[in-house]
Amino acid sequence: MHTLQKSTHPQELTQTLAFIGAGNMAGSIIHGLVESGWPAQNIIASEPDNSKLSVLAKTLGIQTTNDNAEAIAKADLVILAVKPQIMQTVLAPLAPMCQKHKPLIISIAAGISEQAINRWLGGDMAIVRCMPNTPALLQQGASGLYANPLVSADQKALAEQVMNTVGLSLWVNTEEGIDDVTALSGSAPAYFFLMMEAMIATGEKFGVSKEVATQLVTQTALGAAMMAKTSTVDIAELRRQVTSPGGTTEQAIIAFEQGGLMTLVDTAMTACKEQAKQLAAQLDKS
Repeated sequence: MHTLQKSTHPQELTQTLAFIGAGNMAGSIIHGLVESGWPAQNIIASEPDNSKLSVLAKTLGIQTTNDNAEAIAKADLVILAVKPQIMQTVLAPLAPMCQKHKPLIISIAAGISEQAINRWLGGDMAIVRCMPNTPALLQQGASGLYANPLVSADQKALAEQVMNTVGLSLWVNTEEGIDDVTALSGSAPAYFFLMMEAMIATGEKFGVSKEVATQLVTQTALGAAMMAKTSTVDIAELRRQVTSPGGTTEQAIIAFEQGGLMTLVDTAMTACKEQAKQLAAQLDKS
């Protein structure tokens, strides 16, 4: 069983944060940090693409560089936001600096284990693995966090404080729990998009325009999610409350159940988790 836990105490916004990689997810976190009041002068992003850096510097006022070592030189926290396939190449030159200053490391790269990151950085590093999802781009994300044994309570609080700027953050107590989070939330936006696609397509078949069907389906998905998140009753009870015996909704639910929806969801999420484990195993051989 992998439990999800809230963390501890927010910290004063005095730490220096360095981002290695400035793509969409890193940019979203930086945006959330600045909006939440983190001093822009305490944030530095390193990225080979100057156009990405220019946008961040102009719109958010953060520091930027093309030199990864320069970015982490005075950082209390380093966020690794590069593609998994190039992680080892990016980290190897940074090992001496990391060994000297021992910053907290947060990796948002899928499939790269804490052990691999530690090995590439020379060992004995405090590392948090994070699995965010794409709604973080709208500050509505859900992130799972795992801390290795070297991460202190204050560092855990700092990691959660950073990731909370783009949504909800919860801790798992084992690294395997990150694979569970991948299936539960990391990949899950695509599940809901697929359901919405199917509903919109059926609406069009009924004769509703795609524009109208899209607006109705997306607004309903938003409303249902808000109800599920804010309600004090179980989600299954919310479903029962709108499923009157002999009514229209009941017929749809019966069709879903007869079609094996619950089993299909279980099969799909299990396949997602197993793929995450296989990718991690492949990347860890580096």
